[in-house]
Amino acid sequence: MFSLKITGKNRVDMEFSGKIDSAGMRQVLDEFEDKLEGMDNVRMLYRIENFQMPTFGAMMVKMGELPSLLKLMKRFDKIAILADKTWIQKVADLEGCLFPGLDIKGFDLDRGDDAEAWLA
Repeated sequence: MFSLKITGKNRVDMEFSGKIDSAGMRQVLDEFEDKLEGMDNVRMLYRIENFQMPTFGAMMVKMGELPSLLKLMKRFDKIAILADKTWIQKVADLEGCLFPGLDIKGFDLDRGDDAEAWLA
């Protein structure tokens, strides 16, 4: 399952759960790019539950879109990732070190209030 909602001038809420195949990845990336058109200084709350590794086809779609995704990431200021798996939170924290000017922080799924406060 995937959902993406614009909840403010520069705010996006995204939810993801389960497994994704190549068609699903294409849909997610297209919707992500379309909905963020014209937005800058974006802050995102990203909720990940019941994560399963994407299919090989989904990963190939994502790799093919990597240049445009990296360009899109420049529009973000902060991303709070709520996850039910500790390793996802740690990867989120690591990714925050890879993108200068972008703060990414992982939180336990039940710490939504803390994530919201951090985004503010």
